[in-house]
Amino acid sequence: MALQQTLKDKLEFSGVGLHSGKTITMTIRPAEAETGIVFHRVDLNPPVSIEAIAANVVNTRLSTTIGKEGASVSTIEHLMAALYGCGIDNAHIDIDGQEVPIMDGSAAPFVTALQEAGTKILSRPRKYLVVKKAVTIVDGDKKITIIPSRYFRISFDMRFNHPVVSNQFKSMKFDEDTFGTEYAPARTFGFLAEVETLKANGLARGGSLENAVVIGDEGILNEEGLRFEDEFVRHKILDSTGDFYLAGYRILGHVKAFKSGHDLNHKAVTELLAKKECWSLVDHTEAGVSSAVPLPLSGLACSEA
Repeated sequence: MALQQTLKDKLEFSGVGLHSGKTITMTIRPAEAETGIVFHRVDLNPPVSIEAIAANVVNTRLSTTIGKEGASVSTIEHLMAALYGCGIDNAHIDIDGQEVPIMDGSAAPFVTALQEAGTKILSRPRKYLVVKKAVTIVDGDKKITIIPSRYFRISFDMRFNHPVVSNQFKSMKFDEDTFGTEYAPARTFGFLAEVETLKANGLARGGSLENAVVIGDEGILNEEGLRFEDEFVRHKILDSTGDFYLAGYRILGHVKAFKSGHDLNHKAVTELLAKKECWSLVDHTEAGVSSAVPLPLSGLACSEA
């Protein structure tokens, strides 16, 4: 799609917040071209609008939280991934609490509703952030490298020292159909011992087997089991899709992640945006992409932090 899009009709959601345990109502409305994705805390007087961009990220513990003027909205990554996956460039999101409803723990309920609402093509061209040189960021044993590519791709290497989860690797070359069927349904997950600790500390109050995969010492506690054999790494790719949409544009580049999470995803987006010599903004045309990412792709290192 060469032109920007929004949704045709507004959508309403109601559900519990994963960490707050509170019931939250959220409405997604169409928006004009160049609006981007904007959250509005309509429960505040006056309401506070928070653009879904990396500069507004205020917390990355357990989820991605954006904030402005003392207001915040947390756990936005699944919804952001759904908006990306359904081709939505512009939307207003009215929310009456500080956390996006967790729904079933995946992005699938958002994707299904957005697909049913349909999209509206706008008159302005869609711009892509095209990675021209590789950017790498390292934090301990965690690492993300973003290299040039003519597609948006995420390759994720997940490592856990646990007999049920072990190590998983998967690579997604993004397209809307593949994302909607193969990644959006992957649910968030947690270890039983960690969930109990979180609840003791006032977090994960809304968490249950209805909205998360819970991993015990000897197996999955959810009676229905997993939706995919490698559901865990698929969910990591889902999260990363939402986190990288906070670049403010769709990225043409290959994100290669090793043991990453919300914090390193945010650091990688911030590092990429800071290295302006490593990327360019182009209108979505074949000529524009070809001139921005000439073949062969060199992947020359631009920065390492």
